[in-house]
Amino acid sequence: MAPPTTLSLAPCRLVKQRATASQHEIYHCRVSTVLTDYRVDFVALPSSSQAPRLARMDTHAFASLAHVRILLVPVGSILQSSFEKYAAEIRSFESIRLGDIPADHKDERARFMPSPLSTGYLHLSFPTHPPPRSHLPLSLLRPSHFPLAVIGVATCSKHDSLSSVFAQFNSSLLDIFPSDSIYPLARNCFVFEEGEDTSLSIGDNLPGLFILPSMMGNKKLYLGTLLADLCSQILGEFGVLVQALESPMGNEYLNSTLLPIISLPSEIPEPLNGSRRDSLPPLPSHNSQPEITKGNFTLSAAPIKRTSSGPGFRSSSMASQPVRKRLSTIGVASSHARLFKVLGDLFLLSGRPEDALVWYLESIQLLKSSQDHVWHAATLEGLVTVSVVESWSVGNGLQNSLTGLKEPWTETCDKLIQATALYYKSPTSEGDPNYSLLSYLYTSCVLRHSSFLFAIWSAKGWGPLAFTAMLQSGPKPYLPPTLSKDESSWVHLERLSSVSGISRATIASTLSQIHGPWLLHLGARERIAILEVTSSLYACLGYRRKEAYILREVLGCILDLMVCGREEDGLSRMSSVPGTSGLGIQGMSSSSGGGWSGVGVRMSESTDGNDSILELLKYVCKILGINLDAVKLVDMDPNSGLPSVVADENTSISYEDYDNETFENIESYGWPELQVGVAREAVAVAEALPDFPAVAQFALSALKTLQVVLSPGDQYHLYSTSARALATARRRGDTKSVEYWSGQPVVNVTLAPIPFARLPVEKPISALQPTSSGISPILTGGTDTFLYNPRKVGIGEAATVTVSTRHQLVLFSTTGVPFESRPLRVVIPASSFHEVVLSGKALESGRLTIRGCRVQAPGGASREFTTPLLTNEEEQRLSRKRGALACEIDRSKYSGIESFPWEKSQKRLGRPLSTTTKTSLQFMECTVVPEQPFLRIRRTSLTHGALMLYNGEQSTIRITLENVSPLPIDFLRLVFDDSTIVPAQQALSEGELSVFDTYETEYSLIQRPVFSWNQEEAKDIHIRPGQKVTLSITCIGKVGCVHGTIHFSYSYVHREPPVLNGSTKIFHTRQLSYPVMATVYHMLECHGLDILPFPYHSSNNDDVVDERVRVRRETLYVNDETSWCLFSIEVRNTYGSPFDVTFERSQKGSSSQFTDYNLGPFQQSNSYLGAPPASVSATVPPGSMSRLVIPIRKFILPEEQISQPIPTLSDRQFVVQKSKLSDQEVRSQREFFWYREELFKIIQGRWRETGGARFGELSLRQQRMTLPMLETLRLENARVKLSLVIYDDQSIDGHALVEREGKFYPPADEFVYLRTTITNTSSSSQVFIMDLEMEPAEHIIYEGVLSELAVGRLESGETREIDAAICFLSKGRFKISAEVRSYDAPRSDTSRAGIGRLIAIVRSGDAE
Repeated sequence: MAPPTTLSLAPCRLVKQRATASQHEIYHCRVSTVLTDYRVDFVALPSSSQAPRLARMDTHAFASLAHVRILLVPVGSILQSSFEKYAAEIRSFESIRLGDIPADHKDERARFMPSPLSTGYLHLSFPTHPPPRSHLPLSLLRPSHFPLAVIGVATCSKHDSLSSVFAQFNSSLLDIFPSDSIYPLARNCFVFEEGEDTSLSIGDNLPGLFILPSMMGNKKLYLGTLLADLCSQILGEFGVLVQALESPMGNEYLNSTLLPIISLPSEIPEPLNGSRRDSLPPLPSHNSQPEITKGNFTLSAAPIKRTSSGPGFRSSSMASQPVRKRLSTIGVASSHARLFKVLGDLFLLSGRPEDALVWYLESIQLLKSSQDHVWHAATLEGLVTVSVVESWSVGNGLQNSLTGLKEPWTETCDKLIQATALYYKSPTSEGDPNYSLLSYLYTSCVLRHSSFLFAIWSAKGWGPLAFTAMLQSGPKPYLPPTLSKDESSWVHLERLSSVSGISRATIASTLSQIHGPWLLHLGARERIAILEVTSSLYACLGYRRKEAYILREVLGCILDLMVCGREEDGLSRMSSVPGTSGLGIQGMSSSSGGGWSGVGVRMSESTDGNDSILELLKYVCKILGINLDAVKLVDMDPNSGLPSVVADENTSISYEDYDNETFENIESYGWPELQVGVAREAVAVAEALPDFPAVAQFALSALKTLQVVLSPGDQYHLYSTSARALATARRRGDTKSVEYWSGQPVVNVTLAPIPFARLPVEKPISALQPTSSGISPILTGGTDTFLYNPRKVGIGEAATVTVSTRHQLVLFSTTGVPFESRPLRVVIPASSFHEVVLSGKALESGRLTIRGCRVQAPGGASREFTTPLLTNEEEQRLSRKRGALACEIDRSKYSGIESFPWEKSQKRLGRPLSTTTKTSLQFMECTVVPEQPFLRIRRTSLTHGALMLYNGEQSTIRITLENVSPLPIDFLRLVFDDSTIVPAQQALSEGELSVFDTYETEYSLIQRPVFSWNQEEAKDIHIRPGQKVTLSITCIGKVGCVHGTIHFSYSYVHREPPVLNGSTKIFHTRQLSYPVMATVYHMLECHGLDILPFPYHSSNNDDVVDERVRVRRETLYVNDETSWCLFSIEVRNTYGSPFDVTFERSQKGSSSQFTDYNLGPFQQSNSYLGAPPASVSATVPPGSMSRLVIPIRKFILPEEQISQPIPTLSDRQFVVQKSKLSDQEVRSQREFFWYREELFKIIQGRWRETGGARFGELSLRQQRMTLPMLETLRLENARVKLSLVIYDDQSIDGHALVEREGKFYPPADEFVYLRTTITNTSSSSQVFIMDLEMEPAEHIIYEGVLSELAVGRLESGETREIDAAICFLSKGRFKISAEVRSYDAPRSDTSRAGIGRLIAIVRSGDAE
């Protein structure tokens, strides 16, 4: 027969009880472990979603300072049920009238004794666990925190001895209380007789041992008498304690440290002055208030000098105090504040709040002037407790129910706020041993304040119901009837706030002060108790998420205690618990004091209480939106396997099932980051218990509900954890397993990308015909060459299908043409959208339908999962259903926790949505095309595919292709791509470029592509199987090109039997790409393009020795400077090597433009009217800049050419101008463009590496032409030549002055004639007028006028001379210019027909 269960609980035991206040079942998870020398039991309570719960071991009642704690201790081998039954009988006495307590009027014991006519009450509390030894420093600061008495509860039978029971009782007290503790003040042992045949032999008289026979009629009356006697002993000991503290040495002990610990009253030495307490006059028991009217009271000096433990905790000196009774022996070295506070606490515990109030006020008056914050705060707490006790005792507070100008609880709240602030600012340090106790006092004060507000709020205001809740001292909290109902809605809670005058936010704000870093300094027991009360208050207030947040910390503390309770050596066992015999190994006795060394003994794990912790864990997770029951645990027969369920290929999937899978968990709730962390915590808690089926259930539930937000690491962790847990559970013989949890495992089935070299590309049949348009597809963005349908598969070639799944893959199913597939088995992490590539081969051309695939989940069944393709109608149907659900959700509004998806689905009032049923589904179909040839690149002339060029350099790439297929190739096309094409296409498509920039961009893409080839080579191409062919590709270095690609498109078109017929509009090709990495060095830059008037210079080269200089001068020499201009350009070398730069002139004239030109030394024949070829060269060193100049003949373009718009090289039909230009501006713009293009045809730049073989073109396309350059380059309609002529008597026509180097030298103060020769160079007759300009005009005398001189009409090629007399009045340099324009044109730069200039140098002497 199994032994009975005793009170010595296992590490985790489930206890089930009923709460009388709420009438709802409450599960308490009671865990017992050993912390220091005290056993800690705690309760973790999951609150129901219907009504708030508040259940805990330590109720932390507001008026706990007025409760006399009497510890109930099990003695002997009493059963737990018996102990709870007798403890409940004792706890039925919540208070005892002071008049029922027998008084002891002997000496000091009479101080706290009540009078026989007292009407007050002594409030009792019966805990079952003492405070830990670490709280011993609070013995004087907080005497209500300690058990003032101990009652041992024992049972006896006919085989038990009372002496042994009493000895076990005393032994238990030695384990519970330290030997130097002043508590308990009284102790009794109640022995309850069980059975009728029990014959107890009392034997010796055992003081403190009381027997309660089972046949006693009025047992409750007897228990009340025993409790009254016990209370009398406690009150008597109060007097003995105060007597010790009133002595000088006791007062020094009291003020020695922040939290003093006093020795036993009997061990305190007597004063040095020899005064005796026996000589003091007796104090009446009914009057203990201080008398301040007597003046003969003096304080004796303290016998010893005490060293303070820190500033701010005592006064070094004390002023004269009012005279009080019985205080003649108190020393003057210490303050009386702490003593007065202790007196107030003891009077409050004695049921005399009036006396306690007087001493509290006296203590506060002294503490205000000191820095003793902790004692000051504790005094304020006692003061507010007195006010509540008085309100309860005097008519249960009915006289205070009416409010005046302010609420009756305002003053109490102010004092509690002040106390909290004093605790908070107490000067402490990290290494202070009292830090944890101060943290406990601070948190207890915050709880006291929160409980006070909560009691008023829950009781609907200040009144008897609130006082009852504040003074409740039972093991279970008292919930007012307002919270005992099932009304926990937001409206009901807000109604309480409106009625009581205290809002929920106010209580929560006060309670939130409790959470902070100081919680870490609390012990495990204190932390759990504080957090437990906090979570319960949040639950009652309706703040469920705050409750869950605190309960998570409670679970963390529980796990810490469980780990601490799993001791392997057993040394933490109390002396009252019998030891074990160990393993029976010789030499391994458990009685060895040094501990076991070498062998670790581990007790078998107990699962009692695990269900309760797991329920609490599920409750917390559910509040945060995590449904840990999403995956159910099922019982499986280990001897039978799961059958494989394979669906028929012709079986169509139900639309209803498809909709359920689609809209499953469509609504989300909560914060994903928080939910992931909480899910991991839940799995860790289940592992720590351990409960392996729960571990698997929690892990897979998290995977199912949080798969969208879980990271791959979290997914792998949860999956591996569930796999290990299931394996461990099976190894231990557990038959529980998880249900099929993945839902629809196959998410999507797509055709994997085929390798680019084997990809069949669909082409129109028109690609076989030569293109009539000369427009390059590069400008239009034509990439049809590489557009393809990914659902094309060749006959006899492997095709791959990508399947996104979450399970173990078997194979996929197809219909249509024969298809060979290779099954694949792979382990894929659950809920991880993993892509699995399955390969297969089509055997015939035609249609191939992919229905889906067959998969098998670990531990699940094998079946076929289809992935239909939704049509537009089906998409609309799903959209309508989704909209209906959204409308349904918006129409049914829920707040807070009621917005859970599983809660809302049950509360929806709308009708279920109907789904459309269809007979068949559409699946993915692939087209199998005829077999295609295969081409590969055999070799290239490039090394590693890299190409290094100078800017403008031209090179050739040779690529050898080989046909490695059994089919010939009769179609081959090349398309090129480089890194400069895409930016240019984008700029052209945006349309933000000007017409000049647009033309230059198109010119760069078309006329100067990076890659090009001769398309004539592809006309008669035919590559037989195994044959090789070499292609030459031209490449030009272009700055900005970093990479390029050469695409080869090929096919076997003219095959047997013929594939192409009249109805066929497409054929298929394959592509082969060859990437090229390009490095283009930018070495030469052109700057400063300029067109200058041709200056005059002498052609005398006799003094030139160097032949190159002579040739250059001859190049620059012309007879008619007005018909020529100079082309000037600067070239800068930015590279590290020198380059030879050459600019060539290739200018041809036209008989319609020019009629008579003096070609000078380069004249060849009358038929050549242009200019002969010429060139100018220079070597540009690294980092240098050189200017090159070459003469070009002026020219004029016909009107029909310059009136043409700027051409567009692309096929764009119309380009919208963003800015509106006038007709004159448009004409000028076109004129600039056409003259610039003609200039670039005349001048070409070349470069060659000095001493090397590399060469290339030097582009001028980046240069711009200005208006002065255009005027200089353009040939005028009239040629104007100025000269000076002198008439004498011998010559009628006169003779011209000698011109030297373009300058004339006339005499001063003599008249000479300015001869202007005007020639019409246009193709039509013109009427000209002339304007003369002379500088400086004040030193020249002229005949007639200088402006608008009539020239007359000149036919094409006709010349006319006009003379004007002038006289130079001084020496110097004079500038004379003649501007000729058409008669009907206004005077402006654009209307000028021609201009001539002359420079005269006037010197002394005769003219030359």
